[in-house]
Amino acid sequence: MEILMIIIAVFVIVFAATGFKIIQQAETMVIERLGKYHSTLNPGINIIWPVVDRARAITKKEVQKTAKGEKFLFKVSTTKIDLRETVYDFPRQNVITRDNVVIEINALLYFQITDPVKAIYEIENLPDAIEKLTQTTLRNIIGELNLDETLSSRDTINNKLRAILDDATDKWGVKVNRVELQDINPPMDIREAMEKQMRAERDRRAAILEAEGLKRAAILEAEGIKQADINKAEGERQARILIAEGEAQALVKVAQAEAEAIKEITAQISVSDGDPANYLIAIKYIETLKEMVSGKENKVIYLPYEATGILSSIGGIKDMLEGTKAGK
Repeated sequence: MEILMIIIAVFVIVFAATGFKIIQQAETMVIERLGKYHSTLNPGINIIWPVVDRARAITKKEVQKTAKGEKFLFKVSTTKIDLRETVYDFPRQNVITRDNVVIEINALLYFQITDPVKAIYEIENLPDAIEKLTQTTLRNIIGELNLDETLSSRDTINNKLRAILDDATDKWGVKVNRVELQDINPPMDIREAMEKQMRAERDRRAAILEAEGLKRAAILEAEGIKQADINKAEGERQARILIAEGEAQALVKVAQAEAEAIKEITAQISVSDGDPANYLIAIKYIETLKEMVSGKENKVIYLPYEATGILSSIGGIKDMLEGTKAGK
């Protein structure tokens, strides 16, 4: 009787130890009964039959760091399947571009197990399968691009790689959410050539900008000089027009004044029965003589024979004026 109680107690302990399964949130476990798929456990407390039921293990990769900070991957076997999104850092690999340049690429893969049953029964080693598929797909994509396109098309490569991996891993019960290329490292000689090319391109752009600036400055300076000459010519033209208009107006005023004077003189001379023509000729002759004798140097003036007639006209003017005064 005591032996039976001991056996029952041992069975209860073993059943409690192996029959009760506590599953954490965002985890699951695949149970096989006699080697055949039976159920998928949900988070919380679950009861299985010991010996008859057994949890199926799955392989996964974990990353650990050494004391020097170096990362290394190792495989572990576990019965609990993590349903959270997992980040997988692939080791660096060499790929060849379309223009035959060997570059080193380091990629990050974000994936999530959506169907634990497929992840166990559809693929033998899920982490290795995802890694190899990513490497081969990445080689194919990079092989279709040259070096410049590879360096400038990271988003395109990421999206294309994610779409291909997501479609290929769907049958494994895996959802690939995101792919990121961390580093793209060309060989040292290629990097040096690219740096020289970049410097040359910057120098070329600087020279072009400087030449364009000088050209623009010369154009602006020429336009300024042109505009200044136009303004100056326009100003001179306006000034000449104004001067000419002023001189014309002055001549008109002088002519009007002379006309009024002549009218007055003619009227006065007519009163005294004199000849206005002789008077005007005499006046013009006197003005001419005045201009001839003006100046600092001594001059000898020879009067023409006809000048005696003019002088007699001057005497006549005197008599005319005296007669006019007497009449008044």
